Amino acid sequence: QVQLVESGGGLVQAGGSLRLSCAASGLTFSSYGMGWFRQAPGKEREFVAAISWSLRSTDYPDSVKGRFTISRDNAKNTVNLQMNSLKPEDTAVYYCAASPYSSGRREAAYAYWGQGTQVTVSS
Repeated sequence: QVQLVESGGGLVQAGGSLRLSCAASGLTFSSYGMGWFRQAPGKEREFVAAISWSLRSTDYPDSVKGRFTISRDNAKNTVNLQMNSLKPEDTAVYYCAASPYSSGRREAAYAYWGQGTQVTVSS
């Protein structure tokens, strides 16, 4: 049984930082591309970051590029999202996801999802 468990969310002031972690089990972690998505109230879920299984490539949308950094530790089966210079518009539930195909931006590429962790950025 595949499980992805996010942690590290919370309340932070604008300009602050948070580090999200996702612990994976029940899959060959090093073979999966990993991604982070987020969903704000009343909005569709959107892509935040992705990292390939090999760690050789990462991808970010313009909205977080330069502020967020995705990383992974294949020995520990974890993927992290370091979020700096947070803005109120970053407030959302953040989800990690695992893709057996690639680490792209499309939700359909991801087979497994975590339950999400809330990030709230106050102004």
